[in-house]
Amino acid sequence: MKRIKTISEVNEKRGKTFLTLFSLPILLSVIGLFFVFEASYVRSFGEFRDSFHYFKIQAVWILLGIGIMAILSYVDYHKLYYGAFFLMLANIFLLFLVLIPGIGTKVNGARRWIFGFQPTEMAKLSAIIYLSSWFITKERKRFYSFIILLGLLMFLIILQPDMGTAVIIFTLSIIIYFLAGIELHYLLLLVPFSGISFYLLAKSSPYRVKRLLAFFDPKADPLGITYHINQILISLSNGGLFGQGFGSSKQKHLYLPEAHTDSIFAIIGEEVGFLGSFILICLFIFLVIYIFRIAEKAPDRFGRLLAGGIFAFFAVQTIINLASMVHIIPLTGVPLPFISYGGSNLLLSFTLMGIVLNVARSIKIL
Repeated sequence: MKRIKTISEVNEKRGKTFLTLFSLPILLSVIGLFFVFEASYVRSFGEFRDSFHYFKIQAVWILLGIGIMAILSYVDYHKLYYGAFFLMLANIFLLFLVLIPGIGTKVNGARRWIFGFQPTEMAKLSAIIYLSSWFITKERKRFYSFIILLGLLMFLIILQPDMGTAVIIFTLSIIIYFLAGIELHYLLLLVPFSGISFYLLAKSSPYRVKRLLAFFDPKADPLGITYHINQILISLSNGGLFGQGFGSSKQKHLYLPEAHTDSIFAIIGEEVGFLGSFILICLFIFLVIYIFRIAEKAPDRFGRLLAGGIFAFFAVQTIINLASMVHIIPLTGVPLPFISYGGSNLLLSFTLMGIVLNVARSIKIL
């Protein structure tokens, strides 16, 4: 009788964990949908004579993403192992393809889109799956092959240019390598090398140099390169403790660039204040904690590396977006998962959650 009760309790706990993991992304995306409308309806009406233009597109992406997450939660994650190499190969091909004029679409000086799709988002997925598959066994002398692959991915992404995504891919890959526990002493070599590389990349582009100068002195060029970060800081300071109230943001009236995409947190902070923003951040903290628990208890090495890589993705991308919004790091074009407008990152986020949910299904005791 005691044994039956124990099994029942275990199943109940597994059910609650699964439900929480399934519900949190949906809750975050619904919050994001509301604020996408709040941040975009002025621009949307001006461009399309339809205040709900971006809202309707985002709603479709969310429904599609939920469907993908639900399907992948039932697909055995071990099957990803067999497609990992081909996924990485296809992604490298797309990263080459997007650089070709006439095929890749250039927006704001960056060539990152093919028919509205960003191959860099697929690069995050392929890096997580491929490296998790590659590091299942602890083979020696793999570090240099790993660096060559990582260098190729980052080189293609920086050519677009997309420094923010390059940093995320680099960090994700290093974390997965660390979790794999293979020749960890080699990672010490990357500390000076990566620091020098990112410094040279910043110096090689006048735009990146200006971004760094804007970070150290936001008042240097308030109508030029520092305009964006100044508008973000104005928006957040307007929010105060409790916010201006829903619909009361002033910065969304075309003052704040990319208000419904990468800078959406500034609008959230302005309308719901510090307390509302803190609650949103707590939801992200709960999400990454649950994913970390799944990574800890995954039944095999592949599951642990997959869930660990997905944990790293959500943690790193969220931290980079929020840190750039509050001026802790230089401003980068990195979306906030589930919240920012855009189909590529939203579908990637739901896809990764579907994989985590399937890993969670295979755990006997949570």
